[in-house]
Amino acid sequence: MSASRHRVLVIDDEPPIRKLLRTGLTTQGYDVVDATNGKTALAALAQEVPDLVILDLGLPDIAGHELLRRIRSLYEAVPIVVLSSRDDERGKVEALDLGADDYVTKPFGMNELLARMRAALRHRLQVQGERPIFRVGELSVDLVRRIVRVGVREVKLTPKEYEMLRVMAHHAGKVLTHTYLLREVWGGAADPQYLRVYVRQLRSKLEPNPDTPEYILTETGVGYRLRGPD
Repeated sequence: MSASRHRVLVIDDEPPIRKLLRTGLTTQGYDVVDATNGKTALAALAQEVPDLVILDLGLPDIAGHELLRRIRSLYEAVPIVVLSSRDDERGKVEALDLGADDYVTKPFGMNELLARMRAALRHRLQVQGERPIFRVGELSVDLVRRIVRVGVREVKLTPKEYEMLRVMAHHAGKVLTHTYLLREVWGGAADPQYLRVYVRQLRSKLEPNPDTPEYILTETGVGYRLRGPD
């Protein structure tokens, strides 16, 4: 995906991080606007909605998770990649449940961040386009006819297996927390162990090697991610 037309709002109060991101993202063809705190970020968003937001949770004026909640409530479609020096699972889960598309822990590698940004942008385009057929690698999911194939082989799934795959395909490239998946697939009233069982079943049917999955990826302690389209 070409980055030349993408405008990115960087919200971070640390000058070295803003400089690093501006240099790295500009080199890759992104247009970068930055904000040093929550108030200036909200003002920038009101002036022009960017294609993607990079949000540091440790801001001086507005708590990071509160700002995330506000941005998501006001701008439902804009992808948000969270940056934080915290690597605890609770913080990640809370950010993702509040609507972040992804979560990157400081210190981070620019290549990793760029990959996560591309995945978030692809997810936005996929949702806007509502593609009837999702494809990644040899895997294809016909979301209208409910047909799943690996290569030319049709794969038979149970209703719950298909529903879980459908939800993940709709949000491909985005980390889905355990709470989100349980709510979407089982209505919330289910044992989290169900997720492990159904992921294991899906991998056994879809992955070339279930022990080293290529499609359904684990975000340890947080949830799962279906690899986005190549």
